[in-house]
Parts: sequence; structure tokens; C-alpha cells
Amino acid sequence: MQVTVITLDNAPAGEIELPEALFGAAPRSDIMARVVHWQLAKRRAGTHKAKGLSEVSGTTKKPYRQKGTGNARQGSLRAPQFRKGGVVHGPVVRDHGYSLNKKVRRLGLISALSMKAAEGKLVVLDTAAVGDDAKTGAVAAKVKALGWTSALVVDAAADANFLRVIRNLPKVQVLPTIGANVYDILNHDVLAVTRAGVEALKERLA
Repeated sequence: MQVTVITLDNAPAGEIELPEALFGAAPRSDIMARVVHWQLAKRRAGTHKAKGLSEVSGTTKKPYRQKGTGNARQGSLRAPQFRKGGVVHGPVVRDHGYSLNKKVRRLGLISALSMKAAEGKLVVLDTAAVGDDAKTGAVAAKVKALGWTSALVVDAAADANFLRVIRNLPKVQVLPTIGANVYDILNHDVLAVTRAGVEALKERLA
């Protein structure tokens, strides 16, 4: 798959051959959905907590005698039917993450890359680097000229100066190749990969 390479100034910088196995596969929406669900589950803090009967503050004394009052038998004012009682089967602190087969995760990433390529939303950049004196406004103008309203830039190793000037731009994110993932790719309109990023993706998904 031959793709034209451009610069941040939207000037042509040659062509690059993208492997069909990584950028020309048939996208699997079911696999991408599984990977996204796995990613979001791992991100959950799991710090939710509700107190049960044994944890709420209150007396342990029996409210009244077992028989003779005409009322239903009760053993504790901490029971859930009472005001300020414990919660039944409430949430507890836990890890929401689960394991997902490595082959499924790989196929999900390939599907996301192929989907962007099929939609014409894949851009190959010559490089994603700027000088030490670069300003956010100048880079923002270049991004606007490229027509990017929401973009994810993937490079082999994110340039520190590029990260600095891009971090205040809304809906524009930069990730190293090792951090490229299905959720962030699908969450942005344009996927921009540098030449070095393409080579690093080939090694990662080989």
C-alpha cells in the first residue's frame, strides 16, 4: 500500500510502503469493542465502597425482646431495613481489570489501523519534531492548515519539544509507538503516524 508522506507544513515528502497485513486488513468491530472494554476496565480506579452491616456505626444491642411485642423480630439496628443501616451487597474496593488474550489485543490494534486507512483518515508524517524555540500558536496554525480538528500523532519516541507545544491544543494527542492503543485511535478523527512510527509499529506487531 503506497501512501504519500507529508510534513507538518503539508508539503509532500516522498512515499512509503505500508504493509497490507497491518494497514489493509478487514476491520473487526467486535474485536475492537472487546479491546476498548478491556482498556476502560483496566483504567477504572475501583475505589467505590459502601458500608455493610458489620461496618456501620451503631449499637449491637437487640432493639427489643424477641416475643410479645407484636412487632417483627429484630436483631440489630444496623440491619439494612433501618435508617443508617448497612447496605446489602454494596460496592467494595476491587480491581475491575481482567486478562485479554495477546492475539486479540494485537488484532484489535491492526483493525483500528486498517479502519483509519480505509476511511482515508490515516496520515504519514515525515517527522513530528520542532525546534527549541517553537511556539504553540505556530504549531496550532499548522494543525489548522492540515484540517485536523481531532488528531492522534504516533511517533517511535515522542519529541519533547513537540510534546511541549502540542499539550495545550484541544483534541490533539501525541503518543509513543509503545503506547498506541485502540481506544485512543478510535477516539480521534485523524491518525498521524511518522515514518519512524511506522517502522516501530512493524516491529511491535511483527
